Amino acid sequence: MLIITQSGNEYEFKKGTTVKEILEDPRIGIANHLVAGKLNNIIVSLSTKVETDSRIAPVSMLTYEGRKIYQESLSLILLKAFYDIFPKKRIVIAHSISREIFCNVHIGSPLRKADVAQIKKRMKELIDQDLPFKEETWEKNKAKKYFAGIKLEDKVKFLTYLGSEKVKLSKLHKIRDICYYPLLPSTRYLSKFDLLCYPPGLVLRFPQISNPDTITKFKEQKPLFSVLIEDEAWSKILKVKNVGDLNELIANKNVSDIIKIAEALQEKKIAEIADQIKEKEGQIKFILIAGPSSSGKTTFSKRLSIQLRVNGINTETISTDDYFKAREETPRDENGDYDFESIEALDLKLLNKHLAMLFKGKTIKVPKFNFNLGRRSGGTTVKKVPKDMPMIIEGIHCLNERLTSSITRKNKYFIYVSALTQLNIDDFNRIPTTDNRLLRRLVRDSLFRGYTALETIRRWSSVRKGEEKNIFPFQGRADIMFNSALNYELAVLKRYALPILKDVPQTVPEYSEAQRIINFLTGFLSIGIKEIPHNSIIREFVGNSSFNY
Repeated sequence: MLIITQSGNEYEFKKGTTVKEILEDPRIGIANHLVAGKLNNIIVSLSTKVETDSRIAPVSMLTYEGRKIYQESLSLILLKAFYDIFPKKRIVIAHSISREIFCNVHIGSPLRKADVAQIKKRMKELIDQDLPFKEETWEKNKAKKYFAGIKLEDKVKFLTYLGSEKVKLSKLHKIRDICYYPLLPSTRYLSKFDLLCYPPGLVLRFPQISNPDTITKFKEQKPLFSVLIEDEAWSKILKVKNVGDLNELIANKNVSDIIKIAEALQEKKIAEIADQIKEKEGQIKFILIAGPSSSGKTTFSKRLSIQLRVNGINTETISTDDYFKAREETPRDENGDYDFESIEALDLKLLNKHLAMLFKGKTIKVPKFNFNLGRRSGGTTVKKVPKDMPMIIEGIHCLNERLTSSITRKNKYFIYVSALTQLNIDDFNRIPTTDNRLLRRLVRDSLFRGYTALETIRRWSSVRKGEEKNIFPFQGRADIMFNSALNYELAVLKRYALPILKDVPQTVPEYSEAQRIINFLTGFLSIGIKEIPHNSIIREFVGNSSFNY
């Protein structure tokens, strides 16, 4: 017999009982939307047999980890179906778009709706066959020979520099891929999906956390998609499409030029945005910059200000931080905690009154908010702005019209900033944008805010929930989007992130996420910071920036 501990209670089971059987046992009764389990804070498949006394917890589709497991499992079905229909052709799992997955497809001719319908039909057939997913552990050199034999050179190059001699592979029938998450037990668990023709590729759709039982209506986001297409063009210029390409440059000491070109491409884009604002000089009074956590909004706004000065436009900055309500007036979330990311945490009435006064050239007295005391203190700052001088406002709510309701739309210019990772691990494995931002935040929190990796990971789910509610729904309102990701930055963040992630103990639930990121980072060679420009966005997170924060 073995003892299973769940939520502080102990239960007896026979050795060899699966995680699924334990979690669905009536005594425990956690059966809804299950996709995996955590054994001693390590994520494992539902089909895993438990042989020793363990602590167990469910992983459901109601969590970000659960959604990723569903997505990874469904992606393997897509790969199998695609190669069944189009053998020896190429598909690349490329980007997240509207929280779905966009895939580039190369079949020698334009992709048609009929082609996508055929792939979708085959996926349904595979799901109905209830084929098992399997997990295998191979020696790295054996895996390299296998992928070389089927001409997947992107995986061969990645494995060449992998900092581990063993690699986990997932398998569906004869399709194998490098495995980063445990998969669902079999294909029948993945009946909820959709596939859309979206030239030049297709979009793989799956249930979201907020509604795991259905596939919601697809929300097209053309501005975001155009940025992703632009980034693909940048990757061709840089000749860095995946982690293997980057590692090869680092190993051969040829990464210096890539850093310079990547930074130059970003500066050129910022200059283009400044030029667009210049074209509307006299009309645009407020430049509003929004984006999720660790997207680099602050550095972007400072660099934009410089480019506007090049165009003869001086700017003034308004900080929304000074307009927070007193702590006791702050709304609370569903857990009873203060919800500082809610727009209701701001004194919108006072902010809009001040913006309207500034718009008319009047003088205002900006309050000073003391975050330690949780209220305004320390007097005020007198501010008056010439009528022809635009003001830059940066914050998570800047795309929400309520923030600046006193100002007409024609006098505002909305910019959405996000770290839309350009780099893929390989053709079948993309790097989630959230991983890029989480690593930035882990490093910054450790270096400058005194937080441990455990504390940052523990808060990350709450941060993401706030983004889903307060930021992402409004990104379609942006006049332009800016991608702050740099295709070399994860190799820089690695040297800072690994030591603090290794300090996360196995006794806490966040251990599984820390280990996942550690395993992910083993695929990168490291880059030093010597050649990174001091005005780079990455300096906001690793330090020694030429800007003050």
